[in-house]
Amino acid sequence: MAGVKIVTDSTSDLPPAVASDLGITVVPLYVHFGEEVFRDGIDISGDEFYRRLTEKPVLPKTSAPSPDTFQQLYNNLAQNADGILSLHIASNLSATYESALVGQNGADGPVSVVDSRSVSMGLGLLAVIAARAANNGATLQETVELVYAAIPRIRVFTMVGTLEYLRKGGRIGKAQWLLGSLLKIKPIIEINDGHVLGIAKARSHDKAVDKVRKITESLGDIDEMAIVYNTTPREAKSLGQSLSRLIPEEKIFYTTFGPVIGTYTGPGAIGIASLLKNGE
Repeated sequence: MAGVKIVTDSTSDLPPAVASDLGITVVPLYVHFGEEVFRDGIDISGDEFYRRLTEKPVLPKTSAPSPDTFQQLYNNLAQNADGILSLHIASNLSATYESALVGQNGADGPVSVVDSRSVSMGLGLLAVIAARAANNGATLQETVELVYAAIPRIRVFTMVGTLEYLRKGGRIGKAQWLLGSLLKIKPIIEINDGHVLGIAKARSHDKAVDKVRKITESLGDIDEMAIVYNTTPREAKSLGQSLSRLIPEEKIFYTTFGPVIGTYTGPGAIGIASLLKNGE
């Protein structure tokens, strides 16, 4: 049926069932292990990815979809759409947004490309609320306005086992990496306006996870929440249960960091993405 179609990319870490149920099209980024190229979330399992990540001496590379990929997708969707909202990883962190903008130029119908200024389920939650609005009959302009209003209310905090992967991938400053390396700490990072910021640290994994929980509890009223992990599903479930006073546990999304995001977080990471309630 016609209406507004929602497109995002695989760095959203959306659970496949959620994307399917809401009609969200997810465009994969790519992970390169030497000459081998894998589509994020399609060609390589999480277990196989993290095995390779920890065993290989060189960090894999990641790359964005081509403009032609986006143009072809937009044209296919435009045949049965009133408009397309294409929502992507922060432009500071990936070339995906720029690639989508170029692809937009050759589209057959109206396409709005939006820089989410976020990543992982920060981006995923924006795609979810956009799809719900579109499925309820919102116009393209109304859906775009909804997303832009929600972007400042997205908060993402993640505990990583080490800053080594972020340092190797060029996503965090050398000074922050050196501090974390020397102190043997468990860092806590925030995605803030498209930037990766080290905001806190703890002396153990458990204390770091608890700090992420406390930071989230301090945010105020929360509309939507997702817990994202890579190798610790039981810990993710326990974390969700501990946050049930903020939001009913059945409303919390549980998902894993895909290979592209996992390239930079490394194994053992766990985070919380939240959409705060509109204060108006």
